[in-house]
This record gives sequence, structure tokens and C-alpha cells, in this order.
Amino acid sequence: MRKIYLLSLTLLASAGWMSAQSPCATGRYAADTFTAYTTSSNIVFGSNTTASGTTQSLTMDVYQPTGDLETARPLIIWAHGGSFIGGSKTDADMVALSQKFAKKGFVCVSINYRLGLTPFDSTGAVKAVLRAVQDMKASIRFFYKDRLTTNTYKIDTNSIFIGGSSAGAITALHTAYLNKSCEVNYYVNPSTLTTLGGMEGYSGNQCYSAKIKGVINLCGALGKYGWIEPGDVPFVSMHGTIDGTVKYNRGLAAPLGQPLIVLDGSRMLKEHANAIGINNPFYTWYGKDHVPFNSSTLYMDSTVKFIRDFLVSNLTCGDAPLLPQNATAQTANLYSYTTCTANVVMTCASPGFVSISELSTNAVISSVYPNPSDNEMTIEFSNSNTTHRIELVDITGKTISSDVTENTSYRIKKNNLSAGLYFLKVSDKSGASTTQKVIFK
Repeated sequence: MRKIYLLSLTLLASAGWMSAQSPCATGRYAADTFTAYTTSSNIVFGSNTTASGTTQSLTMDVYQPTGDLETARPLIIWAHGGSFIGGSKTDADMVALSQKFAKKGFVCVSINYRLGLTPFDSTGAVKAVLRAVQDMKASIRFFYKDRLTTNTYKIDTNSIFIGGSSAGAITALHTAYLNKSCEVNYYVNPSTLTTLGGMEGYSGNQCYSAKIKGVINLCGALGKYGWIEPGDVPFVSMHGTIDGTVKYNRGLAAPLGQPLIVLDGSRMLKEHANAIGINNPFYTWYGKDHVPFNSSTLYMDSTVKFIRDFLVSNLTCGDAPLLPQNATAQTANLYSYTTCTANVVMTCASPGFVSISELSTNAVISSVYPNPSDNEMTIEFSNSNTTHRIELVDITGKTISSDVTENTSYRIKKNNLSAGLYFLKVSDKSGASTTQKVIFK
């Protein structure tokens, strides 16, 4: 009898152990298995220098399922939108997403990161993204440190997901896939990168891991789709086809309506990831603009369900109900875009597709000044013993003016041009050319 009793205890203990190891068997993560969540606000995870030179304490709000007994829980780190100029961890969409996923059994974190887009151009945009990436990495490292020390938050560090909306999604994508300094140096010089703190930054919790399980991309983009490489972590994307802020395909990101830098949108990332075998569920909002879930309960609900399915599949919860990616009518010709199948393998030495504002294949131009300019700019050529063609192109690709000169310099005037961003393309008789961004005030 004693043996039977001990055997029963052993089986019960074994069943309990199995339940603890497989919480999704009870519906956790797929459904709202908790009725409430607990929020811990303004937890400090680091600090760093802002664009304006001040020191900012980096804080986050942590959402946990109330009454949760699990000791190794998956984590979602969210970053808010706001064009790297505004927004905060308490934005309505970040709060809603954190609350909804906490009720499903996830620990959710909404972070503040350093804001500031200075100067307001492509260089400033790259710096802003780098600061945000450094801050997100510090938040990831915070939880690795916590797991190895106090284990306050009981996080399974093998199941850390990062994501965000708009600028927050851009931050998450670059955190995951921008991992070579030479990729950054294509935009800013090595000394600038060093001044900013390098690829990892010094926002906090140095020497701990920043490894993640996957990425949630809500209306975001990546500098170059080729930064996603075979073996990288999976991602899930949702994007509107007429997004005017962060383009669905490739295009100029336009915070506050001002075009700044060419990025590869979710559609481009989908095509490339498919080509190299990276899992990346993709949901298209047809005929919708930027972040439609931010102002619609219906779209927020579908967003939560689609993200949930991605998370559940990556937690190996195969018994959970899954939501179809898109209705049949929506999937028609969804992945017919094939331009980016060329040069799908990208290295630092061969950047592949780049924007007209970033091209500089040969140093035909010695200098352009003043830039920005109120009225006119002077172009000085590197080689004064040849003929040069000068073209001014607007952001739509339309040629505004074209001229040829044999002089050693050339003046280009604003005349009746509207203030804004333009591209100056200069070529010589040998076929060498340089394209540079210029701004008329």
C-alpha cells in the first residue's frame, strides 16, 4: 500500500512538473487565462546621453499577470512610435498591447528610449535609430541580468521578443538585424559611431546578453532588407498599403510629413525573408494608412490575434487555435513583387539596393556649399579637367534641371523651387557619378 501511495505521489509530481514545463497545454498564451494584470511603473533600466547632450534616465513600465505562479515566463519588450521625436511608454497602443498580452500570460514591458532627431535629415535619423537601438538592447540585457541575479521578474531568457509601432518597430527591427558596424558606417563615419557608443551602446547592463527570440513589426521598416540574413530570428509584420509615414514597400520615411531617408518597408522584408528561409508571417491592411490599430478597436483586436499566433507558434504551443494570415481575397498577388530578388545576399562591402540620397559611387563632387542653402549652392568638382553634367532631382525622381559645364565649379540656384529635400547628381565624361542630398530652405 505504501508503495502504491508513493507511486501516486510520484505520478502527481511528474504531472505537475509536466504542467509547469508546458503551460500552453492549458491554453496559456493563446487565450486570456488571467483576468487581471499588475503594473510596475518607472522601473529604471539604464541611462545615457541624449541628442542635446543631457543625461536621461531610461525607464520602463512592467505588466505582469496577477497571481501568476510560473517561474520562467516569456517576455515582450515594446517600443512606442512618434518618429523618434515624441511619444512615450504610456502611449495608448503600448498600454493596450501590454495589458492584453499580460492577460495571456506574457510579461510585457513598455520602454522609454532617447528621443531627438538632430539634425533633421538622414544623418540625424540614423543617429536617432542608433540611440533607440542601444536603449532597447539595454532593456533586454536588464532581464538577462535580473535572471542571473535577483530573478525578480522570472523571465525565460530563451523567450524574449521585441517589438513596437512605427518608430518603435523600426527600433526593434534594427535591434535584431543591424549587427555589423560597417553597415552603420555606410551612413555615418566610424568616428561618429564611436562617439555614439558603438553598436551596443552604454545605456546600461553591459556584458549581459541581448539575444532575442523574435520581432514584432507593426508598420516599421529596415534600412536595408539584406541586413536580414539566413539563420536570423523570425519576425511578424503588419502594414497598411497606403502608409504615408513608413512606406509599405521601399520609400522615403516621412516623419511629420517631411521625407528624410529611404527605408525598406514590410513588403520588402517579407520578400527577402521568404527568399532566405526566415519565418515571417505578414498581414496586409489593404487601403489603410499608418498604424490603423491605434484608433480602431476592430483593428487592435485583429492585431493582437495575429501577433498572438506568431508568438504561440514560436513557443511551440502547437495546440493553440491559429488565425489565418489574411482572407483569400487579400492574399491575391500579395507576394508578386520580385524586384528585391536581385542581390538578396548583402554584405557590408556590397550594400545592394540603396537610396538616391545615399549613392556615392565615385567622388566626382569635391564639395557642395552652403548646404542647406537659402538661395544658391556652389558645386566644386574633384577633377577640373573634364566636362560635368549636373542634374537636380526631386524626391519623386523627377529631374528639375539639367546642365553641362567645363568649369571647375558650378552654381545651382533655388529660383522658384519649393523649400525641401532634393538630390544632386553629377557625372563626368568617364561615366563616374556622385549623388548627394541637398536642401533648399
